Formats: sequence, structure tokens, C-alpha cells
Amino acid sequence: MVRVGRLAVALLASALLAPCSVEAQQANKPRIGILRAGMAHAQSGPESPKGPFMQGLKDLGWVEGQNFELVHRPADGKLDRLPALAQELVRMNVDVIVTFGSTIRPAAEATRTIPIVMIAGSSDPVADGLVKSLAHPGTNVTGVTWSTGTQLIGKNLQLLKEILPRLSRVAVLHDGVADKAFGRAWEDAAGPLGVTVQRYTDPDALEPTIVTITQSGAEAMYVVLTGVNISHRDRVAAVALAHRLPTFAILRELPEAGGLMSYGPNLAQLHRRGAAYVDKILKGAKPGDLPIEQPTQFELAVNLKTARALNLTIPRSLLLQADYVLE
Repeated sequence: MVRVGRLAVALLASALLAPCSVEAQQANKPRIGILRAGMAHAQSGPESPKGPFMQGLKDLGWVEGQNFELVHRPADGKLDRLPALAQELVRMNVDVIVTFGSTIRPAAEATRTIPIVMIAGSSDPVADGLVKSLAHPGTNVTGVTWSTGTQLIGKNLQLLKEILPRLSRVAVLHDGVADKAFGRAWEDAAGPLGVTVQRYTDPDALEPTIVTITQSGAEAMYVVLTGVNISHRDRVAAVALAHRLPTFAILRELPEAGGLMSYGPNLAQLHRRGAAYVDKILKGAKPGDLPIEQPTQFELAVNLKTARALNLTIPRSLLLQADYVLE
């Protein structure tokens, strides 16, 4: 009886300790915080299980719920919420914060210790004061930039001029938190091509903004696909088309949504590269030692259906350069 009693006590103790053990194991899972400006759409956002970022993590052995936890903080288009959401991730002491597009700035202002992986972030993180150099960041920020600044914007304008030879005025629609280097890059690229640039920062009031743009004499609109704009790219493309305003961007997501043209890096590839940075950091690498990557491969996409709706002729020479022609 004594032996049975001791066994019962041992089993009881084991049962009581088991939940604590499970909780301890769960508590030990690294937590990845996601900060983005767009809407909380699980099917299209970077937190989507089938999206390139999460798929990239999975390919590297990271499975949500098994060996890491995901803490998702979308601003739902309310950009003024980003600082508070970034601070919330800091208070939760996540192991790494992943930013998409221009959300890098609120995250960097919220912490200088928690590693930050930017994906499609600042076009010039050195000029923006986020890192000391691309090769040796030297801060808690690393990741993948989404453009090469002046050269990429200049290439977009040159391609657009093949469609609109008399192009002289372009509107730029961004989400209000574009980095400083972005503005300088536009000035440097547009000036030599004889193009005047006007910037608009109110994507919430899309219809009146586009009306103002068309009344200003702008012949095309460049859409910065970060935050609010990428979440609402279908609507941006549709409203612009309704007002007969050609739209272009550096990401293929715009012509796929009904915009006219894009030339730039592959966004899905940038997301996968971001996942590789997260993997290295969770395995012990310091962000300050991880060189920041810039895109090296670019793709041209043209939407012929939109071109026809705008009564625009796409030169054959440009179509031959295109990686994607959307009918």
C-alpha cells in the first residue's frame, strides 16, 4: 500500500507539473512581431500562411505555433497608430520586429535594442539615419531595401516617357510616411528628364485627391505601394482609371490590380529574403553585423487592357522588354 501511495503521489505531482512544463515550453518560443500600416487581411498580408514571408520562414524550419509565435500589429490604414503599435511590440519584448515599407521609422524610433528586419524599407537607410552603412549596419536595423533610389525612379520615368513622350508633370501618391531619401531621389531623377513632380499624401481621401491631381495637369501618377496604398491598390487603380489617369509603380502588384505599368524588384522575393534575416537573428546573429541587401533583379510589367482603356499605344520595343504583359 505504501508503494501504491508513493506512486499515486508521484503521478499526481507529475500531472500538476505538466501544465507548468507546457507553459514554460510555450514561453520559450521566440516571438516574431510584425508591424505594418495596411489592413489586417490574412489572405493577402505578410502574415498569411501561404504568403512568401511565412512560406520563407517555413522553408527554413520555422512553423507558427510549433517553434515560434507570431505577434501581428496592423494599423488598418491609420498611420497615426503606428508609433503606439510599435511601442506595444517593444513592451511585449518580442525577439525581432519585422517592418514592411515605411513602418521602419516608427519601429526604429520605438527601440534601439530589439532587432528590426525591414522588408522593402527605406530606399537609403544610411541617409535616413537608420544604419551606419549598408555593409555594416552597426545598429539594431537590417534587412532588404525596396529600391535603389534615383536610378530606379529614373528608369520608371524613362519607360513611361516611351508611352507618353510629352510627359512633363507627374503626381506621386504615398502614404504620408515616405522616407526623406525618397523625396530627394525623385528630385534628382525627374529634373534631368524635364519632369515636374507633385507629392500627395492623403490616400484616405482618394477620389478628391485624384480629382485634384488631374486638375493640376498631371499626366500620370506614381503610386508608392506601401502601407495604405498596397492594401487598397485595386481601388487606387480603379479610381485613377475612371479619371483617365495612367498609374505606374515599382512593384508588379499595381498593374496586376489594373494600373498601367511597373518596373522594379519582385516583392515576393524581398519577403523571402526578409525571412532569411529573421532566421539568422533567431539563431543568434546580430542585426548590426548583417549587411543590408539591395535588389539586383528587376522586372517590367505592362497592363495592355488598361492601356487600351486609356487609348494609349505601348511601343513594341517596350513590350519586348516586358517580363509580364497583362491582357
